[in-house]
Order: sequence, then C-alpha cells, then structure tokens
Amino acid sequence: MRLAGLAIGLTVVTLSASAQQPATTSPPAPAAAPAAMPAAAEDVKIETIPVAPGIYMLKGRGGNIGLTVGVDGAAIIDDQFADMAPKIRAAVAMLSDQPVHFVINTHLHGDHTGGNDSFGKTGAVIIAHENVRKRLGSPQVNPTTNAPIEPRAREALPVITFADSASLHFNDEDLEFTHLPNAHTETDIIVRFRKANVLHMGDCFTGGFPFIDGNTGGTLDGLIRAHETVLPTIDDNTKIIRGHGPLGNKAELQAYHDMLVVVRDRVAKMVKAGKSQEDVVKARPTKEFEEKYGGGSFNAEQWIGRAYVDQKIALEKRKKKSA
Repeated sequence: MRLAGLAIGLTVVTLSASAQQPATTSPPAPAAAPAAMPAAAEDVKIETIPVAPGIYMLKGRGGNIGLTVGVDGAAIIDDQFADMAPKIRAAVAMLSDQPVHFVINTHLHGDHTGGNDSFGKTGAVIIAHENVRKRLGSPQVNPTTNAPIEPRAREALPVITFADSASLHFNDEDLEFTHLPNAHTETDIIVRFRKANVLHMGDCFTGGFPFIDGNTGGTLDGLIRAHETVLPTIDDNTKIIRGHGPLGNKAELQAYHDMLVVVRDRVAKMVKAGKSQEDVVKARPTKEFEEKYGGGSFNAEQWIGRAYVDQKIALEKRKKKSA
C-alpha cells in the first residue's frame, strides 16, 4: 500500500485486508458535525499526563489526546480544535525532538479532528475509519445548532482508512485500531497499545452521559454493544484514555456500561408501552445517575429526549424486521 506523505524511519504499517484509501465520494446523506466550538484557546494550557512509558494523555480544549513518543518519533490520537494545534505541537516538542508523523482520528467530530488541517499540511499521515473520510469530505450539519458546515480541506482528510481493523507498528509498540459500529457515531474506532495495555476509546467512553450522534449513525444500543465488545478484551490493569474526562479503567467502564443498560432499558420499556417523549422525560430514568455522570451542564430534557427518539427508532426497526 502507498503511504501518502510518509518519509520517516519507522517499522511496518499493516492494514487489514479490508483497508483502503477510498475516493472522496459523498455519502448518501449529509453528515453531522461536532458541537459548536467553545471560547478561544488563548488561556488554555495543555496538561501532559503520563500513562505508560512513552505514552501520554494530553488534556486541553476538546477531546483527550493520546500521544506516543520514541525512536520513530511522535504520533497523536485526535487533535482537538483547530486553534489548539500550536499548543499541541509545543506539548509534543517537550517530549520529542521530531514532529508529529501520524494523526489517528477516533471519530469525525471537530473537537477531535479540528487540528487535522494543520497537521496534514505539515506532512503528518492521518489515519481513520473509512467513514471519517467520507463524512469530513462532504457537507455537514452541526448536531446541536443545525448550522451547515462546509466539507473539510483536502489536507484534513485521512489518507489511510480501513473498514474493520488495522495496525500501526511504531515506537516498538503495536497500535491496533478496531471499528465499533454505530456507537457514538458510525465512525468510531478504539486504539489499543497492545504491549503497554493502554486503550484510547474516544467518545465511546467519557466522564459523563454520552452524546449519541444519531445524525452520523450513532445509537445507544450500538454504544452498549461497543462496551460489551471491549470489556472482555481488557483487564484490571488496563489504562483507558477517555474521549473526555480523567484517565479510566475497566471497573469504571463496566460501571458506565451498566448505567447505560439500566437507562436504556427503562426508556425502551416506556417507549414500548406507548409513552410520549414528555412522559419519558418526566419519569427521569437518569435520576440516580445524574450526580455522577451529569455534571453542571446536564440537560435532562435534552438527553432523555434524544434517548427516547433513539429507542423509538430502534423499536420501529425491530417491528419491521419481525413483520
């Protein structure tokens, strides 16, 4: 396979048989985009948190970044908002005398892919699930404001994509990429550092109630299945970089999964019983979990309303299947 823009000394990049570099054809429907960009980054400081030898979590403004540095150079997992790129480079430069060679996107949202343009222009090879390239290369609609967003620049698009799984052998580590279908979005992957027992889960695991982006194929059932795919593959020593929030572990992921199962089942039961969205919101199926997962910005009406729509669509699909 041709690795576009790759001119560095490193070990082999291995992609699965389904890997490909798709054309920039538009998907059947417009894509959703990330939430609106928060205030400017002037006063934001990048916090560098050691995770394992040569592996770090960078916290700033946007999604948490995974960073590997070593003999082959530097690679990052996600790159936050566009205006954070200089600060990300500065944080990397404190740990490596080489530039960022690879950017891996866990999914399409702009608080995780905003820096793609900057890093792509300076020669970083962007890797992501094939749906990230399709979505970023087509018109988008912001899922919170419904504002249209133009397709991203050519430099921001992943140049290496895959359908199911892929591997990158870099810094004497095996980075394994696995697609989690229809979870937070239809574009989600997890990145596993096999030797170090570290996992970056993007927004499939966060510190609060998840945002399910139904406009880009995300489903609550799919997110729960994603957790059920991941949990048997990790152990009590696995360190998990969440998309947002503190460093996590298996017990915390299990608790997160269990909470979502309880809430999903409550909502699904009411939907099946013919309850209205207003009825479900009033029933407050999230109530005992809100202190732990809600935070100060939790909007129960909005989150439960989305869960109601999600489960109503799921019920209609099951009815059609059984008909």
